[in-house]
Amino acid sequence: MATIDVSKPILDLNEKLAAANRERFDEKGVFVLDLMASPGAGKTSTILATIAALRDRYGIAVIEGDIASKVDAEKVKAHGIPAVQINTGGACHLESDMIGRAVAALDLDALDLIIIENVGNLVCPTEFYLGEHAKVMILSVPEGHDKPYKYPAIFQISEAVILNKVDTLSVFDFDVEEFEGVVRSLNPQSPIFHIAATKGDGVGAWAEWLAERIETVRIAAGKSPK
Repeated sequence: MATIDVSKPILDLNEKLAAANRERFDEKGVFVLDLMASPGAGKTSTILATIAALRDRYGIAVIEGDIASKVDAEKVKAHGIPAVQINTGGACHLESDMIGRAVAALDLDALDLIIIENVGNLVCPTEFYLGEHAKVMILSVPEGHDKPYKYPAIFQISEAVILNKVDTLSVFDFDVEEFEGVVRSLNPQSPIFHIAATKGDGVGAWAEWLAERIETVRIAAGKSPK
């Protein structure tokens, strides 16, 4: 019996459109970050903390991905940052064509950083390249230290891992040493940033790591360092 793999043409088309996105980002010197996490991990609060840390140096915009609603995009816009909402209508991840359409609504010449807030999910976003320069995932303390065992792929593909809500460590049974050990076994090169996004704790180190990567893309495009 013959088996037809319908996922391959979908992923192939996504890769081609993602490559076109990436070419455009590189030409404009805009670093694009794909931020992934479970619902409630603190993606939006981390984005707002990152904006607060970097907005005086860089032009920033946000692309918000949700199954429905525009709540998070409105939060970002309230801070004076351009934001484009993508509602997937049920899809559990963003795809490169969605990003291409969203970017058309942004002035890339005025930007240095685009943060994509992917749909809250630890599985689907790992499969789809969007043209981003880096995928980074957020885990929050209340979710538990066992998530790398259950969802290894997202930790393996992440260029950095953010442990959020560290101000709640005294409340939850979260083994930091075990968590970091498993993450490093899956992805030895990935730094792990401990933050409490709503309080700003630890955000400086994360923001400087990100700034180094923004500068690399800017300089490659012929822009002056900031």
